[in-house]
Amino acid sequence: MTQAGTSAQLLETRNPQHKQLIAIIGAGLAGLASACVLAARGYQVTVFEANSWTGGKAAQLTAHGYRFDMGPTILIQPKVLRKIFSEAGRRLEDYLDLLPLEPQWRCFYEDGVVLELAKDEAATAAQIETIAPGNGEGYRKFLEVSRQLHRISNDFFFWRPVGGMLDTLDLKGSFNLNTLRDVLNMRLGSSVSGVIQKHVSDRRAAQMLEHFVQYVGSAPDQSPAILCAIGAMQMEEGIWYPLGGTRAVPQALRKLGEELGVTYRANAKVDRIISRDGKAAAIALHSGEQVAVAAVISNADAVRTHRELLPGTAAAENFASRRKYEPSCSGVVLYLGLDRRYPQLLHHNFVFSHTPEEEFDFIYRKGEPAPDPTCYLCAPAATESAVAPPDGEALYILVHTPYLRPHHDWKKMLPAYREVILDKLERNAGLKDIRRHIKFEAHLTPQDIHDRYRVLNGAIYGIASHGKLQGGFKPSNVSPDLKNLFLAGGAAHPGPGMPMVLMSGWIAADALDNSGVVEKSNVAAL
Repeated sequence: MTQAGTSAQLLETRNPQHKQLIAIIGAGLAGLASACVLAARGYQVTVFEANSWTGGKAAQLTAHGYRFDMGPTILIQPKVLRKIFSEAGRRLEDYLDLLPLEPQWRCFYEDGVVLELAKDEAATAAQIETIAPGNGEGYRKFLEVSRQLHRISNDFFFWRPVGGMLDTLDLKGSFNLNTLRDVLNMRLGSSVSGVIQKHVSDRRAAQMLEHFVQYVGSAPDQSPAILCAIGAMQMEEGIWYPLGGTRAVPQALRKLGEELGVTYRANAKVDRIISRDGKAAAIALHSGEQVAVAAVISNADAVRTHRELLPGTAAAENFASRRKYEPSCSGVVLYLGLDRRYPQLLHHNFVFSHTPEEEFDFIYRKGEPAPDPTCYLCAPAATESAVAPPDGEALYILVHTPYLRPHHDWKKMLPAYREVILDKLERNAGLKDIRRHIKFEAHLTPQDIHDRYRVLNGAIYGIASHGKLQGGFKPSNVSPDLKNLFLAGGAAHPGPGMPMVLMSGWIAADALDNSGVVEKSNVAAL
């Protein structure tokens, strides 16, 4: 037996209550969700977080009277959060104030066209029809397809652990003609771009719809058609803004977890998962402490979990042998505290590239920053004035870039790329003299994202969804390699984006609860 194994065994002997401890590695949104679900079901849970804050990328930056959400800014499908809170018999509304945003996006194009995406299907169709006759009806037809794919996603993919196509099918039980029809309707072998452009020929409208797949950091012409379901997911409940910013979401989950008895340990970096007899036996912290566990949910990146927390083990080798996982795109984020607002901006805005094919070619194939990128802008001051001094704006700008390559030196690359971004905003979105109005500035580069959040090669969205057949599948929430290891987060099923990440946390917790790896009779009472 190794020295590490001996130490873990001693810890179990001296502290028998630790035998039933569920360890969650990482306090991102998925880890926080898992903790709440397991605690609500009676488990003893400790969350180990390497950073000083909880929430992962859903962090916050405050300086000089400005407040920025540093990571995700778009919240859709609040029913996922409601499901998590309902596990404990709580109402989401008692923990979080949500405001609907309508229209959802405003889009700016190189030719001066401005197009809004609204939850109101007729309103969006009418706008599209105005700029491109015949395409309004095409938009409606696309939404029909999107709703169909969303229903299939609910039936086959969501709320259960899935790692591949066979996991979605009950070949011995409920597989029937209706199931076969749904499989055929998944449009296997088709891409997101292919489905959209079949119905919407106008390049501007198609570009707006293709951008749904940027929620998962992937190229629309390389991503499977099933991801067209994201459009229906957004339209189903619309876009919401949590008062206090998206940072309020992890704060609400943390509050619920504390009420349920979850223990949170900050600045507690996990260096290794110690396995024995095909199971996780303990976790080793950077401080040297070892903690025996009954099961582990890793909210760390799935690939890095196996490469760095399970190095040299059969579990790591098995994971690497099953499939080659490509990182999603990364990004440059600018946080600009302005002394003015730009009234043409909604809360959420896109300033689109002139040629999306060129943009995606640079990001996803050449692995270089696009010379004419799409810029996402979040301008929240009109929704919540507290984010900036009076009449000011806390402008968040995200531009997708390739994941980190060995030759990328963003300390040298950022200054010139910043100018590309600001020039584009002045030219295409009318943000005149923006440099003159900057009173505070900060940024994240792909290297910063890699270092700060410990994600794969700076990937914002975990694993890319490329591949028309298998691209929609991420590693299962149930590890096939260690009997009591479960995975949650954007690099696990069902993938990235706030609702998906939260759902992954619920799925991992539910799978653990139903696995039998921790006997209910031995669960510590709260």
